[in-house]
Amino acid sequence: MPQNKAWTLASFPAGAVTESNFKLIESPAPSPKEGEVLVKSLWLSLDPYMRGRLSQQKSYVKGVELGEVMTGETAGEVVESRHPRFKPGDTVTAPAGWQLYGCVKGEMLTRVDASRAPLSYYLGCLGMPGRTAYFGLKEIGAPKPGETVVVSAASGAVGMVVGQLAKAWGCRVVGIAGGKEKCDYVRSLGFDACVDYKSGDLYVSLKEACPKGVDVYFENVGGPILDTLLRLMNLRSRIIVCGLISDYNSTESYGVKMFRSILVNRIKVQGMIVFDWQERYPEANQALLELVAAGKLKYRESILEGLERAPRGLIGLLKGENFGKQLVKLA
Repeated sequence: MPQNKAWTLASFPAGAVTESNFKLIESPAPSPKEGEVLVKSLWLSLDPYMRGRLSQQKSYVKGVELGEVMTGETAGEVVESRHPRFKPGDTVTAPAGWQLYGCVKGEMLTRVDASRAPLSYYLGCLGMPGRTAYFGLKEIGAPKPGETVVVSAASGAVGMVVGQLAKAWGCRVVGIAGGKEKCDYVRSLGFDACVDYKSGDLYVSLKEACPKGVDVYFENVGGPILDTLLRLMNLRSRIIVCGLISDYNSTESYGVKMFRSILVNRIKVQGMIVFDWQERYPEANQALLELVAAGKLKYRESILEGLERAPRGLIGLLKGENFGKQLVKLA
């Protein structure tokens, strides 16, 4: 029986997440029960939503309890199966958590084809972040050709896909990112402009990049950046609230000051949780895979080596230190 390693929740963060909030434990790998599959995880996805799972506040899903394995999606191989749809050697994505081996119910697994794209992509542009970008932009943003779409955290896992989809759908696309290197990369993806929120007057820079105002804003950050965008939104524009990462470690949430703009401009503001489109995942998966295969969807990954570095990776992600999709390579 192989040896398992797993990160469990040792304490709830008070403000910023620290490595002491987690505890690494070792034990023999579990054995699958009837209807379950034992997965050897090769890649672990780190995502901003994980901060919300480390809280006792009410959310759209249950949080992690003390002593439980930290939640997270992995990509890996089936080692042992007691489910008729899977066999050893199958490549899958699974909510196996921060561990090397996990038993998962068969209906919670997704078989993926690692011959068509790198296995890690199924945790990024071909996985939850890609589907989030696709449905959030298409269904809530509903951009029309010629409209201006702005996306914050544009060099992140969701943002880079949002911008490329918007461009493919005929829009003018402006990204917001932190630092010259990230902005240069965003522009290389075909964005019409990218504004560095760390440099100069954000409002002036965005107004220059969006001379006709903003029709669709894909929100990943919140805080002062949201307030700045509210000053630039057009009549009957749309805001997709996907993430508010600037608030996740805060003990006191930022108060939106430009709320009046929502009334004056009749802005549609809607929260976006990808689970709401679960029955349509195959639609997004196919559309995104075709773009990747055709070389029309580029993607960048930030990779840490070894399960031991997972807490450090999440901490860095919440500080904006990642460049692209944050992953941990487990094997």
